[in-house]
Amino acid sequence: MSRRRPTHFRKRRFDPSTPGGRVTVLLLAAAFAGVSVGLILPHVSPTVGQIVGLYTASGPAADALATLVVDDEPSTAGYDRDLFAYRQTDDDGNGCDVRDDVLARDLADVTYRAAGSCQVQSGTLDDPYTGQTIRFARGSDTSAAVQIDHIVALENAWQSGARDWDAATRRRFGNDMNNLVAVDGPANQDKGSASAAYWLPTNAEYRCEYVARQIGVKAAYGLTVTTAEQRAMQAVLRSCPAQELL
Repeated sequence: MSRRRPTHFRKRRFDPSTPGGRVTVLLLAAAFAGVSVGLILPHVSPTVGQIVGLYTASGPAADALATLVVDDEPSTAGYDRDLFAYRQTDDDGNGCDVRDDVLARDLADVTYRAAGSCQVQSGTLDDPYTGQTIRFARGSDTSAAVQIDHIVALENAWQSGARDWDAATRRRFGNDMNNLVAVDGPANQDKGSASAAYWLPTNAEYRCEYVARQIGVKAAYGLTVTTAEQRAMQAVLRSCPAQELL
């Protein structure tokens, strides 16, 4: 009695040069392209972003954002940083300008230049923009490692309505502790005067708070936003619907 030999199936190797292989390649490419377009297009096309709900946000910060006037024709004509008198005031009368006041507030393990002095000599910053820890030491070659950033940049404020303010309001805005934060120097330089439409912290965990603080400052001073700026803020706040206004 003869035994039937087991049948062995050869595994077919994928050959992109065959008609079937070419079809498979095209199908895979189409699927990949579809996924890529689905992820990227909402950010490229505002219309698509609106349809898929990218700019739909809720919560206290988002509600406040909805009250800000939209102005898509901002102008920087006449802007001069000195008009905001940054670091030219001492509102608390402690003998230091607002830079030292912010350093004392935002740094940990603070030491001062001398006993009873308000000038910060050193400290540790948990940088909100990068998420890194920075050791600050006062000095001509080291102080720039930590800089003081205007959450709503002065030039952005100017084109958002500050050009129509009186000198006292500009001075108050330029030295408002609620609009100032100690941050990584290079990150501050990278931001420049950009709005949320063009720059956000690399530390994603801080973005909701960052945007909420910008909205809070703009609401307090009656500043406007552009459509692009508003949409960028909404896209951030979409991930944190309970975000409070700061």
